[in-house]
Amino acid sequence: MSIMSGSGRVDPNMLAQTISSNIQRITLLTNEIQQMMRHFGTAQDTTDLRQTLQEKQQKVNQLAKVTDKCMKDFSALPVTTEQRQRKIQRERLITEFSNALAVFQKAQREAAKKEKEFVARVRASSRVSVREMLSWQLVHAQTQSYDEAIAEEDLQLIQERESAIRQLESDITDINEIFRDLGMMVHEQGDMIDILKNIWIIYYPYNSPAQICRSPFLTQRQRKIQRERLITEFSNALAVFQKAQREAAKKEKEFVARVRASSRVSVSFICYTWAERIT
Repeated sequence: MSIMSGSGRVDPNMLAQTISSNIQRITLLTNEIQQMMRHFGTAQDTTDLRQTLQEKQQKVNQLAKVTDKCMKDFSALPVTTEQRQRKIQRERLITEFSNALAVFQKAQREAAKKEKEFVARVRASSRVSVREMLSWQLVHAQTQSYDEAIAEEDLQLIQERESAIRQLESDITDINEIFRDLGMMVHEQGDMIDILKNIWIIYYPYNSPAQICRSPFLTQRQRKIQRERLITEFSNALAVFQKAQREAAKKEKEFVARVRASSRVSVSFICYTWAERIT
């Protein structure tokens, strides 16, 4: 969908439609993510499920960046007193976008919690498998074949986890970029508004649109207050999401280190055992 008019300028209506469409897609994908997360820890919890979940999360991240860019373009459009409808539309879009991101951020926190539980189960299962392997007295060919299977499985798991770490670090970088954009948006608003006057404007607004039109200065300040609040909420949501991503990346690195160490211990023990048998 093109957001340019026939004269080559940005079409506000098309831009607003694009933003609304993206918000709907973010909401839909977030609902799908929440549905998939319900299968965590069940028989349907497979590698394909988690891969699909990561792909949907990446789609939401990309949509969030695109929508953030569109919102900045829409906010930069000139607004006059006669175009009050556009101001209302902009505030509505910002609110809907913030709400959609808040729901997605909640789903991300829940996904991080589920991932930690999954890693704990895998870690416990790995310890059980190693104990069983050490207790079995297999013939040489069987032991060697089993050891090769374990090494291959560990290698594949390490590669998958490292890939997830790289993706998480990339997402964190993207979030940092959005934070810088938000910082610029706040800077462009100008000086901070007095807190007491803000409270008065919020809780004692004008009674009619006609009065608002006759007082454009206060209307502008009221709009600044709402935009500043929404940007703050968006920043807080992104901060929590970024914290969860960093924690997940840290846990993934620790998990990879433990798997590598466990693999080295298993191979060393088997080599030592067969050396003892040969002697």
